Amino acid sequence: MNVILLEKIGKLGEIGDTASVKAGYARNFLFPKGKAIPATKANLAEFEVRRADLLAAHNEKVAASQARAAKVDGTNLIIEVNASDEGKLFGSVGTREIADALNTEAGSDVSKAEVLMPHGVIRELGIKELTIDLGNDVAAQISVNVVGLQSAADISADGSIIEEIDESESEGSDEDSSEEANEAES
Repeated sequence: MNVILLEKIGKLGEIGDTASVKAGYARNFLFPKGKAIPATKANLAEFEVRRADLLAAHNEKVAASQARAAKVDGTNLIIEVNASDEGKLFGSVGTREIADALNTEAGSDVSKAEVLMPHGVIRELGIKELTIDLGNDVAAQISVNVVGLQSAADISADGSIIEEIDESESEGSDEDSSEEANEAES
């Protein structure tokens, strides 16, 4: 079935192109969504009248996507998560967490569907470069640094908490060993 595209569609073509698609795809997706109309002589004439309006609407969508891209492009996110000493995460960082962090950090309105993660969710600490697909052939690059949360004992900058814990453990072990020695002598 031949259709006239009313908007740009991935591998089919640009606005105004005539494409040959399967009838079910046209009837069940393209026509109900208003993305295409049947390619008849009457529809071709009607489309030529509407061409300028459709192109103007498309240009507005592209401009809106570019404005969103300007907000988020080059953003460096830091996401703190629980992780093991080996750098493996307890859980993972997915599109939802990245979209939420990006919306908070950059004040944007990125949905989780727009975050592209070709290698799946992040399961290790480190820096990952990701692409945000904002539609209309507009994309933004971001950097996500996944860092581990520090435990309560590690929070002290001067290390005093760690030393106190180490000293109390060593004192307790000295007392235990001296008690064991006294019991062994008896």
